[in-house]
Amino acid sequence: GITKVGNSELRRLLYEAAWSYRTPAKVGAWLIYYRPDSVTQYSKDIAWKAQQRLCSRYRSLTAKGKKSQVAITAVARELTGFMWDIALAAQSSFSQQKQN
Repeated sequence: GITKVGNSELRRLLYEAAWSYRTPAKVGAWLIYYRPDSVTQYSKDIAWKAQQRLCSRYRSLTAKGKKSQVAITAVARELTGFMWDIALAAQSSFSQQKQN
């Protein structure tokens, strides 16, 4: 689970973001229209993979009888891993651009 160590505001934001994974994965019209062109294809692929996995993870946990708050906390914890992966990719992309 998510421990109470660290920034409480960040934990709250992660928990709130995880609530969006209760609904099935989809790409909405708003996202297609407003997504910046600067987002790399790798980041888009990871984001879609995260959306599919986390939506199914929530449904799986609640189907096993877990309380929704527990399932959301588990999804929030896993969401940080996907965020970390995108951040590492962005950092390496930025450092490569800086070298050129």
